[in-house]
Amino acid sequence: MADLGLSMHAQSIAEPEVFWQQAAEAISWDIAPNKVLDDSNKPFYRWFADGKMNTCFNAVDRHVLAGRGEQTAIHYISPVTQNEYSISYDSVLAQVKRLAGLMTSLGVTKGDRVVIYMPMVPETAYAMLACARIGAIHSVVFGGFAANELSTRINDAKPKLILSASCGIEPSGVVPYKPLLDDALSQAQHQVDHCIILNRTEYQAELHTPRDLDWYGALVDAPDVDCVSLDATDPLYVLYTSGTTGQPKGVVRDNGGHAVALAWSMKHIYDTGIGDVFWAASDVGWVVGHSYIVYGPLLVGATTIMYEGKPIGTPDAGAFWRIIEQKQVRSFFTAPTAIRAIKREDPEGEFIKQFDLTCLKQMYLAGERCDPETLNWSQQHLGKPVVDHWWQTETGWPVAANLMGTNPIEIKAGSPARAVPGYQVEILDAMGEQVASNESGNVVIKQPLPPGTLTTLWQNDKRYIDSYLSMYPGYYLTGDAGYIDDDGYLYIMSRIDDIINVAGHRLSTGRFEEVLCQHEAVAEAAVIGVQDKLKGQVPLGLVVLKNGVTLSDEVLYKELLALVRHEIGPVASFRLVSAVQKLPKTRSGKILRATMRKIADNQDYTMPATIEDPQTLDIVCNALTKMGYANALTSELTKVYPQTT
Repeated sequence: MADLGLSMHAQSIAEPEVFWQQAAEAISWDIAPNKVLDDSNKPFYRWFADGKMNTCFNAVDRHVLAGRGEQTAIHYISPVTQNEYSISYDSVLAQVKRLAGLMTSLGVTKGDRVVIYMPMVPETAYAMLACARIGAIHSVVFGGFAANELSTRINDAKPKLILSASCGIEPSGVVPYKPLLDDALSQAQHQVDHCIILNRTEYQAELHTPRDLDWYGALVDAPDVDCVSLDATDPLYVLYTSGTTGQPKGVVRDNGGHAVALAWSMKHIYDTGIGDVFWAASDVGWVVGHSYIVYGPLLVGATTIMYEGKPIGTPDAGAFWRIIEQKQVRSFFTAPTAIRAIKREDPEGEFIKQFDLTCLKQMYLAGERCDPETLNWSQQHLGKPVVDHWWQTETGWPVAANLMGTNPIEIKAGSPARAVPGYQVEILDAMGEQVASNESGNVVIKQPLPPGTLTTLWQNDKRYIDSYLSMYPGYYLTGDAGYIDDDGYLYIMSRIDDIINVAGHRLSTGRFEEVLCQHEAVAEAAVIGVQDKLKGQVPLGLVVLKNGVTLSDEVLYKELLALVRHEIGPVASFRLVSAVQKLPKTRSGKILRATMRKIADNQDYTMPATIEDPQTLDIVCNALTKMGYANALTSELTKVYPQTT
């Protein structure tokens, strides 16, 4: 049987205009595009440049017009507030029409920016869709971000309007948003005309008139408005991602290419269509939330889930499986770190056994590198395909994945499978030459990137070129290192700056972490390269143990060293490892390796705005100090490092 995935990929590279013209038929156009790919201004490629459409119409109105208005569009599940309800496409349309009318009455028009600083509530989706409806460019900032971080985004985006809420809810309690917003506005050089505030019962915010408007109070007299017809190349949103300079980068996503790519991915990658229930357990503050909580599922007429909770503790490690059974979820998407948290609480999968998961066809993991142990544990206990896939904020949708809706192929633990149609992924060395199969190098994507990927950085074309396109002309630099095997499977091992050089040997920290996680006592691991007077750098590992582990520190230390020596070899020079209570992570689950490395090497660092628990940096600092780092450099530490608590 012919490999359909390979033939689709081959066509997408050889005949991109034919491939994407066909894909564009899944979208309703006001004016169908004739010019599929405009390459007249390289490297700024544009897709469907002469087409006109509206993303909100495609995500909501057309499903109502097709007679599916009574179908559930959103299941809202909030264990932290003990609140749960379902919202039909009819109801979403009514809310979005009215909110778009309120925004219009406040003077917001096509091209204006609107900052959305909201928790995981349905109103956040309404806000995004209302912006799309009138052609305003939304910029969602993760709810609870520090005031100074919010102010930098306000200064860069220069919004006319901000939509926010009085608070977010965490398992630890209420997180007031309005005081943070007020502080950010007092810091910002750019001033906004109005703020629309959703006052929640858990915390009532003080409104400052005439600037601040109560969300539902102001909606009472607002008119309903219809969709504005937009150029496919008009921006839909700006999403800020961390930059190496400390100044955030505003990733720009267009309307037409975005809708086409997401609709294609929902069918071919996520195996989801009309009426199916799709759940991405993420947050709308991240790209996953944009693409696969709000836009992707709604574009194809599916039902999406907005979950205001955690994988554990709200109420227990069975939360995900309980919801999958209750809502009959077909495809489920989360981050490896969430599964590791569940695995740590429930290593034998006892909660999984309590629920009938017949409805679930597959689980998807992304957001960070997925270690084989996590994938294998998930497949073993779920008895379902677990699909590792890889993409970035900048790409907006998967670069490498198993096409579960079209052409499922063998799952190889440690690999997100092959490049998705539209992406020509290559591995280059420092000189820009392609490397052989199974040889590591820089992961790049040949231009043009497919539809749905970033078109530039907000108001900064030069930074877009400098950050992504300058190192290898004609290629987009992903910033990741990895290799492609003989079967065409891609392996992402680390960020480029997570390659360590031990006495001239280039080693991936991801490989060390993979090996450490093979130990039955280890729930998760982080490995960084630290300075060493003799070897330049040596690897240092921090591991979080599974609940109930009774191994002594000395036995654990010896076993971990022996495991690494056996799997990687003595060239690894691996002698530094300690157990810690928690690892520092962003709210999206990415381990803050760069920050840990700076602490270890006594370099100045700024606490990342995205950090989930600042106290974890103290835990790491204490562990590193006991290991001879953070305060001193040494290459001869072979003692047992006691667990840091």
